[in-house]
Amino acid sequence: MSNNTGLCAKPQRRSIGARRNPATEAAILDAAAALVAEKGARGLTMEAVAKRARAGKATLYKWWPNRGALIVAVYERAKGGYVYEEGGSLIDTVAAFYRHLFSLWARPEGGLFALIIAEAQYDADVAEALEGYRLERLAATTAVIERARARGELAPGVDSRRLAETVVAMAWMRLLTRRFDPAEADDLAHAVVGGWIAAPA
Repeated sequence: MSNNTGLCAKPQRRSIGARRNPATEAAILDAAAALVAEKGARGLTMEAVAKRARAGKATLYKWWPNRGALIVAVYERAKGGYVYEEGGSLIDTVAAFYRHLFSLWARPEGGLFALIIAEAQYDADVAEALEGYRLERLAATTAVIERARARGELAPGVDSRRLAETVVAMAWMRLLTRRFDPAEADDLAHAVVGGWIAAPA
């Protein structure tokens, strides 16, 4: 790590107003990911990220209100923009979702989500960011289940929101107990969703 100061210091990257400068955003997320990899979740501070990314702290706080939001953003980038694969039944959709998550969580960068959950027990900012992320994922899963209902797949009286919570809870439990074998995705999907599928006419 360079200790250069004064005229030898590298210039900070600049924001471009309300819009995010893609190069600056990537540098910040790269710096945040590196700090977590080196020092764990608690090693990620806004000051340390700004210094490593050569970005102003004001830029970080403009885009992410606190370290919790930033660390969740690092995870979301690693996860990528997952879109539910709804080519088959609801069970098929949930199984594909589990396979995607388990494959991610088995990689080094995927372990960040377990760190976020652990850090949320002690840091209010991380807990708030995690809750926001949870609600977003819950809404997306509920929408998938509602579309299955519209196709006539679900038994009468199924609470889509509660079923979505069960789908997500199974994934998180598997993460926290480090049991995320993609080969088990189909069996898990049947276990979680199968009991709520309408009987054949």
